[in-house]
Amino acid sequence: MQSGNGMTMQEAEQEIKYYQKIFQVVRLLKGEDVERTFYQQGKGTCENVQDGCPCYSFWKKNGKCENCSSYKALREKKQMIKLEFLESEVYQVISRYMEIDGQPYVMELINHLEDDTLIDISCREKLINKLTGYNEKLYKDVLTGVYNRLYFEEEIKMWTGNAGIVVIDVDDFKLCNDTYGHLTGDMALAAVAGVIWRCIRREDTLVRYGGDEFVLVLPEIKEDGLVEKLQEIQEKIQNTVIPGYSNIQISVSMGAVISQNESVEHAMLRADKLMYQAKNKKNMAITENNMIDHEGKIHAQKQPEKMIPEILVVDDEEVNRTLLDMIFSKDYHVLQAESGEKCIEILEQQVNSISLVLLDVVLPKMDGFDVLTYMNKNHWIEDIPVIMMSGADAPEAVKRAYALGAVDFVSKPCDAQIVYQRVTNTMKLYAKQRRLTSLITAQINEKEKNSEMLIHILSHIVEFRNGESGSHVLHIHKLTEMLLERLAQKTEKYHLDGDTRAMIALASSLHDIGKIGVDEKILNKPGKLTKEEFEIMKTHTVIGAEMLEQLGIYQNEPLVKIAHQICRWHHERYDGKGYPDGLVGDEIPISAQVVSVADVYDALASERVYKKAVPHEKVLEMILHGECGQFNPILIECLQEISSRIRSECYDEEQET
Repeated sequence: MQSGNGMTMQEAEQEIKYYQKIFQVVRLLKGEDVERTFYQQGKGTCENVQDGCPCYSFWKKNGKCENCSSYKALREKKQMIKLEFLESEVYQVISRYMEIDGQPYVMELINHLEDDTLIDISCREKLINKLTGYNEKLYKDVLTGVYNRLYFEEEIKMWTGNAGIVVIDVDDFKLCNDTYGHLTGDMALAAVAGVIWRCIRREDTLVRYGGDEFVLVLPEIKEDGLVEKLQEIQEKIQNTVIPGYSNIQISVSMGAVISQNESVEHAMLRADKLMYQAKNKKNMAITENNMIDHEGKIHAQKQPEKMIPEILVVDDEEVNRTLLDMIFSKDYHVLQAESGEKCIEILEQQVNSISLVLLDVVLPKMDGFDVLTYMNKNHWIEDIPVIMMSGADAPEAVKRAYALGAVDFVSKPCDAQIVYQRVTNTMKLYAKQRRLTSLITAQINEKEKNSEMLIHILSHIVEFRNGESGSHVLHIHKLTEMLLERLAQKTEKYHLDGDTRAMIALASSLHDIGKIGVDEKILNKPGKLTKEEFEIMKTHTVIGAEMLEQLGIYQNEPLVKIAHQICRWHHERYDGKGYPDGLVGDEIPISAQVVSVADVYDALASERVYKKAVPHEKVLEMILHGECGQFNPILIECLQEISSRIRSECYDEEQET
């Protein structure tokens, strides 16, 4: 659910209509009424009670409610969820704090959990644990396992305790995604989150705020302790290696403040400014009093550095460099290079802080075109605009400069005011472009995250009905990712680029969606299925495929097509002895082949209602010997090569927790 803050009454009434389709009782209470009722009429006594809800039953029986979730929601400005038990009846009560037209309200959402949805009374504790677990999954980021933006909005941002607030941004994340693919970028994010998580205390909170940005809340920490924690995180992230990509160097930029008697949201704004200051130099951490460089050394910082854009002037004639320095030094920090080699040296050291390069064409040894070529090779030209300068404006030279990525060409001698304005206009244009890129990237990341979240919620519903913990879906997703990554490294036969691999891994979560159409008695039967029952169980492949075929305008979307392949054919076998269609070899789409191997592996390695978990060595042996049917030989090779990683990343961590 969204936070509900900052609504108009008309918007709130629309929300009420929506929730009335889901909850049996929906009511909106003014904050002043909730508070007056709590204090003047006895704790929890409710003027607005009505038949058919737990408040009414408690009020009728006791005259008060000992644990008023609506008052707690109002006082703490957040959402409260609780179960209320009245004899053999169970109610789910959600109290949501809202601000409507600037005034505080509480919306109460109440459902009576029917008998056919409940386990028996003696197992109520089990029910509570199950519901709590699902609530926790709602607040967990699927990729990294830390808290998500929803948790920040509903539970963290208005908290006002004393704490260290840290904003963390992964350096060069877009470049990593563009160069190695989204799957590798996801691995980098997961690695960063894992390192930070292992560095913090139990009482600390780590949130994936969006895309490649994290927020860390460290209650009751002092400045010295905060600096030490930033040093530890920085050092361990620098030493982290992404499996299979040892050449990728991960680093983060961090901004941190000590918050006292202000909301986390407000403190985060201050920390965010420091983070962007650190981002200017990359791989740094900055607090209000200290700066930690890429070597972990601490430098005093009494005042934040003034953000002055840097221009690199490259010309072999000192008089020209001096003249340009005089033109720009009032508003910019000017760096100078007398050769192409010196230009490259400065760029390699300060590529993240230079805003523009003024580059002469004619230079000794390495000329301006050579510098442009080098900048293209290292992808610097995408982020740093280059204006070429030359005493000869031959059409061939101008064309070549633009072809190599220069944004402008200035003929020497040049008018000081004109060259100043062209440089300023170019820098403004690139600044707007960077802001727009950042905005679009954030929106895309948010949409991708929402899509993943919805698919995982849907798949967890299927798992819940199947009497399983939900870990099967997460295991299949992770196993599919690992197998696809190794398969892409071994062969180009299947054209598995990063986006395709990510889409298959996401769609794998829907592989068993057809089980919604199978009788629960068969799904959860503790013993072996009869032949007739097994035939019914097998229909889940066709049911799932048919569900996706009925999506109308969405059925031709790439994600839906891949999900359809996986749903229908993830029980096919390479020798044609699978079901439902008896496909042979590569007649089976590679997406279904990979999920098939992942599904069999997890089915054996995990405990089920009808069996104990099989040891991993035995699982591998059974699959290799064809005891679970025949699979693509190259996939079997991939499975063998990543078997130790599967165990450590998918199952050992789970056993530890």
